[in-house]
Amino acid sequence: MGKVRKKRKNTYNYNINRKKLKIRARKKMAPRIACDELRRAWDDSRSVATNLAEMGLAADPNKALAVRAETDTSTEPKYVRKPYVLKELKAAASLPSKHTMGISSDMVFYVRHMVENYGEDYKAMARDDQNYYQDTPKQIQRKVDLYRRHHPDEYKALITSRTKQ
Repeated sequence: MGKVRKKRKNTYNYNINRKKLKIRARKKMAPRIACDELRRAWDDSRSVATNLAEMGLAADPNKALAVRAETDTSTEPKYVRKPYVLKELKAAASLPSKHTMGISSDMVFYVRHMVENYGEDYKAMARDDQNYYQDTPKQIQRKVDLYRRHHPDEYKALITSRTKQ
């Protein structure tokens, strides 16, 4: 024989502020816009496509860049209500990146040693005793290129001192 189940009556909880819960849920569901320029110009009452169109951006790249050549070849959007967003984005893109990866002092020492002794002979660098991690010539070349991009003046000085010897 089965047990008799007791059903508890649903009661209203007066201690919960339902309006505040609804606002919190809406904030949690809304996407977080990482770009400061877009976040400042964003209007929550409008759709994504409308917001982007007002800023001069495209929601659908297939519609923005047609496959066939059209008679109107202007790249600027026609109806831009917030052109300052494009200007701010271009200005932010032209600034040097804050998140560029630097080179460790150990790697700088390693690359200087290799370039001073071997110049650009990466196969000889791979056979060097200082090559503790047994880097391949291609891996060493990538490290030298990274050093060259971050310290172009020092690299030129290393190469010129190598050629004088």
